[in-house]
Amino acid sequence: MKVVATEKLPIKMWLEDIEDGALDQANHLANLPFIFKHIAIMPDAHQGYGMPIGGVMATQGVVVPNAVGVDIGCGMCAVDLGEMELPTEKLKKIMSEIRQAVPVGFNKHSKNQVGMPSGGAGFDLPIVHREYSNAQKSLGTLGGGNHFIEIQKDQDNHIWVMIHSGSRNLGKQVADTYNKLAIEVNAQYYSQVPKNWQLAFLPMDSKEGKLYMAEMQYCVDFALASRRHMMDKVLDIMATTPLNELINIAHNYAAMENHYGRNVMVHRKGATKAYEGQLGIIPGSQGSSSYIVKGKGHPEAFKSCSHGAGRRMGRKQAQRELNLEDETKRLDDLGVIHSVRGVQDLDEAPGAYKKIETVMDNQTDLVDVEYELTPLAVIKG
Repeated sequence: MKVVATEKLPIKMWLEDIEDGALDQANHLANLPFIFKHIAIMPDAHQGYGMPIGGVMATQGVVVPNAVGVDIGCGMCAVDLGEMELPTEKLKKIMSEIRQAVPVGFNKHSKNQVGMPSGGAGFDLPIVHREYSNAQKSLGTLGGGNHFIEIQKDQDNHIWVMIHSGSRNLGKQVADTYNKLAIEVNAQYYSQVPKNWQLAFLPMDSKEGKLYMAEMQYCVDFALASRRHMMDKVLDIMATTPLNELINIAHNYAAMENHYGRNVMVHRKGATKAYEGQLGIIPGSQGSSSYIVKGKGHPEAFKSCSHGAGRRMGRKQAQRELNLEDETKRLDDLGVIHSVRGVQDLDEAPGAYKKIETVMDNQTDLVDVEYELTPLAVIKG
């Protein structure tokens, strides 16, 4: 852990190579008037909107929509399927059937899906109510960007399925609505937080703050329901049942937790909870290992860890600078059934990400590795 002590409150970082933009954002967080104790920056950190991806902050009395982000409830789930024979042709057939069963990108189901969290069609959640019909068709869809369905193998030759997805357009609508409200509220009351920091807040005891927390929680529940929906489809296609309960961990949310003897609102944006003994998931890229981990409950990290490898290149930068032939050869040499087909896919190529081994080395005081998983086949959003 490295401590930056140049701002109003300390910034505690589990990495050396933080980019300037992400460090500037961390500095902004450390100067907010409602921050509790310090800011924690995980080893996969990179620049986001308002707050670095891989950032953790605890607040008193307020919630910051942009410190949760637009993909509320985004996270990972994984199951252990035990030993299975998966020759290449069988694996290709499975992946083809998954693509037919699970819409990706901007696509969604043509019919309403079963399994929506309860309470969403009530008028007490105005944005969820407005978006409910569309969300019913988006349940069990992968989305785009870095979302994935991956089949993996662990060190004991057990097969695993891992899914990374979020709350789709529902979460974005909630996030955008309440961030806009926060900007209006902050302007009305002459907030000391500069507008260009993109960190407008809502008081927890305000109507807007209470509504945001309720709608945000619905999006977290929706994202989990959507991952379960997809996992059920994958397991049906593979004609198998898992050995363990679904491991699920979200990495974009805010929740009231007790730290240092105080109840505070912990915002995790691209960071996961790692309480002592808690199982979590830290994926690499489609060309590197992923990890099932057990938390150590490190108090200075607000009992958190990284949510993945973290980007080392922006999407457009990766498409400009990475070599398509080199990236596809790297994946082909590993024997991975991958999703890098053209230059437009280079934003999700392994070279666009930090080395997961370095990220894991930087957080040995945050988590212990339970299983190392190597990729066999992947579908990207």
